[in-house]
Amino acid sequence: MRIAATLSALLVGLVPLGGAYAQVRVLEGPTPIPAGSARAAGDLTIVNEKLAFALAVESAAPYGVPRGAIVDIAPVRHGRIGRDCVVFADFIPNNWSAWPNTYHRIEILERGPQQARVRSVRDFGAITLTTLYTLAAGSDEVLISTTMTNGGDQPARDLLSGLTLWPSSGFLFPVPGLAGLTEGKADGALSDRVVAYDATWTVTLHAPYFDRVGDGSRDLYLLHTLAPGESRTFSGSLQVGASGDLAPVVRAEIARRQLPAAHLRGAVTTRDGKPVTHPVIVIERNGKPYAWALGENGAYELTLPAGAYTAYATGRSYSRSTPAALELASGSTTVRDFRDLERPGRVSFQVTAAPGGAPLDARIVISEGDKPLVGYLGRTTFFTELAHRGRADVPIAPGNYTFTVASGGGFLAANAEARLSVAPGKVRTAQVAVTRLFDPPARGWYAADLHHHADQAEAVTPPADLARSQLAAGLDVLFVSDHDSTVNLPVLREIAAQRHVPFIGGIELSPSWGHFNAYPLTPGATLAVDTSTASVAMILAEARRLGAAVVQVNHPYIPYGYFASLDAGVAPGGFNPGFDLIEINSTVPDDDPRVLARAWGFWNAGQHYYLSAGSDTHDVWNAESGRVRTYVHPEGPLAVATFVDALKAGHAYVTYGPLIFPATMFGTQIAVRPHESFTLAFDLAAVAGLRQVELVQDGAVHATRTLSAAPRVTHVDFDIRGGEASWYALVAEDQAGHKAYTDPIWVTAGPGS
Repeated sequence: MRIAATLSALLVGLVPLGGAYAQVRVLEGPTPIPAGSARAAGDLTIVNEKLAFALAVESAAPYGVPRGAIVDIAPVRHGRIGRDCVVFADFIPNNWSAWPNTYHRIEILERGPQQARVRSVRDFGAITLTTLYTLAAGSDEVLISTTMTNGGDQPARDLLSGLTLWPSSGFLFPVPGLAGLTEGKADGALSDRVVAYDATWTVTLHAPYFDRVGDGSRDLYLLHTLAPGESRTFSGSLQVGASGDLAPVVRAEIARRQLPAAHLRGAVTTRDGKPVTHPVIVIERNGKPYAWALGENGAYELTLPAGAYTAYATGRSYSRSTPAALELASGSTTVRDFRDLERPGRVSFQVTAAPGGAPLDARIVISEGDKPLVGYLGRTTFFTELAHRGRADVPIAPGNYTFTVASGGGFLAANAEARLSVAPGKVRTAQVAVTRLFDPPARGWYAADLHHHADQAEAVTPPADLARSQLAAGLDVLFVSDHDSTVNLPVLREIAAQRHVPFIGGIELSPSWGHFNAYPLTPGATLAVDTSTASVAMILAEARRLGAAVVQVNHPYIPYGYFASLDAGVAPGGFNPGFDLIEINSTVPDDDPRVLARAWGFWNAGQHYYLSAGSDTHDVWNAESGRVRTYVHPEGPLAVATFVDALKAGHAYVTYGPLIFPATMFGTQIAVRPHESFTLAFDLAAVAGLRQVELVQDGAVHATRTLSAAPRVTHVDFDIRGGEASWYALVAEDQAGHKAYTDPIWVTAGPGS
């Protein structure tokens, strides 16, 4: 029976689903969804002629989430299943916090052909989660209904519960009206949907219950409390499309909410009358992006809720049309043509060092000019090539632009600007010179971003683009740490060898109660532990089995950070001393004081857990590699082994901008007699100019130097009288408010004490 079901599953992608095949089926076994992660014999795939989705019944779910959740979704087009679009798209009970779980039960209630229904039951501590998944024949939506029931004797307060949508590639269109809101109340939302998309697919989460967003609209939550014995039901859906067109999404929204509607259609051409083959019509409401429609052969049409809008037409690397104000009355049809588009142009960048003219790796960003809303129409961030250092050839819409060009920007050099005009059908050459102000390697200091993702799980950066981004940031060592995956290590190792830079390959071990970077790994090592059931001891043991010399506690105080879970008593096994480093993470800079306080507490106890830093970048086009970084002073020539040894020994500091060169190496120990004076001396530098330096002793500020002249380079001495055993560290701040935090210099009482 199981063999037959699995064979049937494998044939789905090859057999057209028309006629008798246009029905719903439930398939058991490894999913037929290409690149899907539900690979176990007991997993389930539900498919009709519009979409397929898979439940991890026996396969591990990502991020340590218990089994019984959607881990794969794909469109079905012309009878063939497309590539998996998501990492996770399901319900979570309380933000991305630890998920205490002891069981999951999956039951097939209906197998088709007109409808399939599957029920998943899991526990979250004292709360039971019952989720019903429903897919009907002919439908492009998976209906999801989750009921939370508090079976305990205590209220569960301030829960952030709801459905989430974490794509594995492509782009994200946040809840309309909330673009730029990372987390918080959904005031101003123009809809109750978020869309993951690319040119050939869309997955839309409709969440009528939500009142808050998290992770930039990937999480649509309701803030609530569950009293003992109380139940609450959350209903939503996942709508799947086979192109990057949002017109079906808006139609579904109109139908579900029973909104008065109007029809809009028209033609799209260039100024010389040529139809734009694949035009995109962008719709704004209340001055904010609301939706778009994808046209064909110069024509478009879409249905919208009745009301006032602004619309413009564009295309891949085409200019925008003149915007049109629209008043759409219920039941009306409006014809609006756009006939003034300009065809694409191109810019050829050449980035060099000044003086000298040597080519530089660089990040190039449109700071002024046309910035496409729809991701597949064109980027706003570009990188120079790996094979041709300093060169970038960029297709772009015609118009006037200001580009910001960064090579080690903010750390080693000020950013440069390029202002130019791009003409339709023409190539414009831009020669940009960047002046490098500082050279830390000349003083034995080398930088790495020690928390960075490529294209596994929800990350969307191919390995080559990770390398381009990290090199453009002025980093000296390439680094990757994908969630629970080592697949990108071989290709990045090869890229690093071609560019003659060291490469540290890592993995981010990702249970629900804490994330840990383990590095460097033994070549060929792969994850063998189940992160959804592993204890703290098991995770740390797995890191060492993989060959890691370093285990780093990532973002310790976010809701699923290890220290946060320890404080809440939900890290299985409790505190384990088997880690080495504590991360300063630039995605949560408000947590820096808590992370430092924890590190300083360890140092006060004589424990040598040192600092590291990482940007946690997943998408290099929307986040900068190395915006916080670790500078390390190896003993001898730079190599992976010497870099890691120095990092573990505390010969390092972390920085958002300021550079520090100590006379006495961080992590070392000096002996001082009682009442003997000694000096701690530091050279400092900052592109933005220096503002203040604090010397910290045993967790308290010992001395402060304010630098009113804002020098880019300075020297500070701190004269100290010896006494008891102690430690000293530096906190430097530049004029932009960016800080650097050092590992300690240990002082012990010498002879005569």
